[in-house]
Amino acid sequence: MRISAEQRQQNETRIRTAMDRLLRGQIPPGGKCDIKTLAREANVDRTAFYGTRPYAHLRAEFERRLQALHTAGDLPDPREAQIARLKNEVETFKQRIIRRDRTIAELTDLSAEALSRLAAQHDEINRLRRQADGAAAVRQLPTRATTVGPCS
Repeated sequence: MRISAEQRQQNETRIRTAMDRLLRGQIPPGGKCDIKTLAREANVDRTAFYGTRPYAHLRAEFERRLQALHTAGDLPDPREAQIARLKNEVETFKQRIIRRDRTIAELTDLSAEALSRLAAQHDEINRLRRQADGAAAVRQLPTRATTVGPCS
């Protein structure tokens, strides 16, 4: 079915108005910032935006403006902005996990080394005690009884 030039102009006006709304972030419930939603909001058949159809130039304009917004870091679709934000958070969390895993590994190594040193020191103390017990030239000092109160 052919449409008149006036109907075509009205359709283009509705498409441009819907395009401006979508690109400002006024996304209808259940919609996205895409051609499908643009066609639905303008009440135009979606196939009219493809190939050599009458509104293909408007699809190209919409995609160009949308890409310019994305390049500028402005995401009109709140879900896309949320997805981008969540991807950044996931990456941040991954980096934190990597750093924490590295710290845990370092602390585990440090703990193992400290336990090893303590065990070696304990063995050395026991060896020196045995050696001191066996040596005749070393005299052991008497141990003092612990008293309660001031010393006289």
